[in-house]
Amino acid sequence: MSNQSSAAGVLLDAACCAPIAEESLDAEHASAMARMFKALGDPVRLRLLSRIACASGGEICVCDLTGEGQFEVSGSTISHHLKVLREAGLIDGNRRGTWIYYRPRSETLRQLATLLGDAC
Repeated sequence: MSNQSSAAGVLLDAACCAPIAEESLDAEHASAMARMFKALGDPVRLRLLSRIACASGGEICVCDLTGEGQFEVSGSTISHHLKVLREAGLIDGNRRGTWIYYRPRSETLRQLATLLGDAC
């Protein structure tokens, strides 16, 4: 997939953005990337994304994220955080029967990593 739509509605190609230390972002790309970083600005969402990204088989059931002892927040709060991550374009989910299975959007995560690459 060479193009994908970001959460802000801006089409980002696979090589969306050069590292910020090499090239200045235009307003559209900055807005799209900021929305993704904002979604990661919450510790629970960052942990959720980490659990989803490292899940064996490339995806994880919501039941494994909302189970007892996983997070110190309610299931409805977890659902809200998953919605924020999904709307930011960081994860995808599909329903199978009663459960939703989530997987990372690897290309989007690569874009974030590329943007920060060699920034220091």
